[in-house]
Amino acid sequence: REALDVITRLLEEHGQGGPCAQDDPSFTYNNSFLIADLNEAYILETAGRHWVAQRWSEGARNISNGLTIRTDFDTSSAGIQEYAKECGLWSGEKGEIFDFAAIFSEGGVDESTCSRQGCGRSMLAKHSDSGAFNRDDMISILRDHESGICMHGSFETTASMVSELLPGQTAKHWVTGLHPCKSTFLLQEIFE
Repeated sequence: REALDVITRLLEEHGQGGPCAQDDPSFTYNNSFLIADLNEAYILETAGRHWVAQRWSEGARNISNGLTIRTDFDTSSAGIQEYAKECGLWSGEKGEIFDFAAIFSEGGVDESTCSRQGCGRSMLAKHSDSGAFNRDDMISILRDHESGICMHGSFETTASMVSELLPGQTAKHWVTGLHPCKSTFLLQEIFE
């Protein structure tokens, strides 16, 4: 929970910024984060300086350049509903549900099974249902082209990270600095 608190405090104080594409400084979007340790895990999704977070404790989750948290968030920034009203994205009239992803997603929410998000969800389910999901399975998902997880072209995947958190062991993190399909995942150990 501490990491969630630090990220959201920095977001509220400083906001988001910077281009998301090397060749197009005007291209920006709201960010999402997977935050996990051995005891708990959160999905954090943002809209400007505002945010929602959802805690989860079992199964697999993914984020793929789109907002996924709908109405089932566990905590949010103060004033998020007022912000949505000010932006003209939500009226807040009696009975209108506050659906974070629908309100703040440009172009709507794509939950189809053939979307990048849906493909990632399907691949995670396939591997994790076996009960033997491991680092190599995750690397294989991140290198997948058919799903659009590993992207090339006008919008490209620039790096990937796989973390292994096991009780009684030092956390291990494998990262790439380039496309996951063209790079070696290098082990980075972080000691507490």
